[in-house]
Amino acid sequence: MSLHQLFSILRARRAAAGLILLVTLALALAWVLVRPASYKASAPVLVDVKLDPVGGTALQGMVAPSYMATQIDIVKSDRVAERVLQMLPADQEPVKGLREPAQRKSAPQAWIAREIQKKLDVKPARESNIVNISWTGSTPAEAARVANAFAQAYLDVSLEIKTNPAKRYAEWFDDQVKASRDRLESAQSKLSAFQEQSGIVSADERGDYETARLNDLAVQLTAMRNRGATSAGAADNASPLVNNLRQDVARLEAKVSENSATMGSAHPVMQALNAQLNALRSRMSSESSRVGDAAQGAVRSTKSREQELEKAIETQKTKVLAMTKQRGQLSVLQREVDSAQKAYETVSASAAQARLQSLANQTNMVRIASAIEPTEKTGLSGMQTMMVAGIGGLLLALIGSLLLELRNRRVRSVEDLAMVTRLPILGTVPTAGAALTPLRLPGAPRRLALARSIA
Repeated sequence: MSLHQLFSILRARRAAAGLILLVTLALALAWVLVRPASYKASAPVLVDVKLDPVGGTALQGMVAPSYMATQIDIVKSDRVAERVLQMLPADQEPVKGLREPAQRKSAPQAWIAREIQKKLDVKPARESNIVNISWTGSTPAEAARVANAFAQAYLDVSLEIKTNPAKRYAEWFDDQVKASRDRLESAQSKLSAFQEQSGIVSADERGDYETARLNDLAVQLTAMRNRGATSAGAADNASPLVNNLRQDVARLEAKVSENSATMGSAHPVMQALNAQLNALRSRMSSESSRVGDAAQGAVRSTKSREQELEKAIETQKTKVLAMTKQRGQLSVLQREVDSAQKAYETVSASAAQARLQSLANQTNMVRIASAIEPTEKTGLSGMQTMMVAGIGGLLLALIGSLLLELRNRRVRSVEDLAMVTRLPILGTVPTAGAALTPLRLPGAPRRLALARSIA
């Protein structure tokens, strides 16, 4: 469709188009005159990212988009709306106006909370950690009051979300602390009873008297066996008197042998020497016998002492093994006490942390400022509304004219006739009083059009 055809249609349907435009403007004017006034108040809330002094956690850098979306959902939740309903006065708007229709509902409080939510608008600031909580009301005071109530309810609910799990954890940890304390006391009682029964205070074997005594007995037995290996002859050779007598006998025998070459056996000197030699030999024999008897007694005493030491070692070994077993039991009981002590300390620390978090009265949400009463109405002004209505009315008038034309299509120009007949137009008949003008077809040369008109 060309512009000429469009303008032909609008000129033919100008009455309908004008009516549509006037109706649109009239409706817009009526809306401007009768529409209720609305005011929008906003309360900004900061989602802080600093380190939590109680929980010890912090968000790194900018707040994640999912975290901000979660906070927006919390503001729009029914829990926050119900808290707002508790905070708002029942004798003031908007609760006052909604209370009567709410009585016809099955859950009046929930219905009022949902109605209040419909005028709530929550938007995060661009590239910022600030969430703007806005509410639209019929008066500036109402809008500011409800917006502040939503901001405060959001802070209260955020604090409950943070502290309620900590309170439940604190209760659970208190039960665990009690159970851990009972286990620790039971383990300590078992350890004390075993120490009292066995007489062992510590499981440390360093400097243990019984083990040292066993080692000392083993050393004594080894030394006794080394001394017992000394023979009686060795004891005899070790006697100074026997050695001296043996030397005297040897010298006297040499002298007897020397004198026997010149003297006979009946010589008085030889008889005296032989008598002296026999006396020395008899004395040496008796002395050797005495030393041997003493050595044999020493050997028997050594054997007896060895047997005593062996029995003492066996007895001490049995005692040391029993004490080693007791030390093992003591070590097991001591480890049970240490494990119970460690578990008790860990649970106590967690319980203290949970109790501290349950007592927190601050969150990482901070209300920057309270909502103030707006001075201007929300939405478009009357002039802006009429301008938008005028533009919309023109579009509706154009669309309405085209729709009417489609329902009753008529030939209003040469282009319409050529479109309908799909034949070339050779000429046109001007209206009465109009000057005779040749027909010009789109794209045809001037002289061709004139020739066909004359023909």
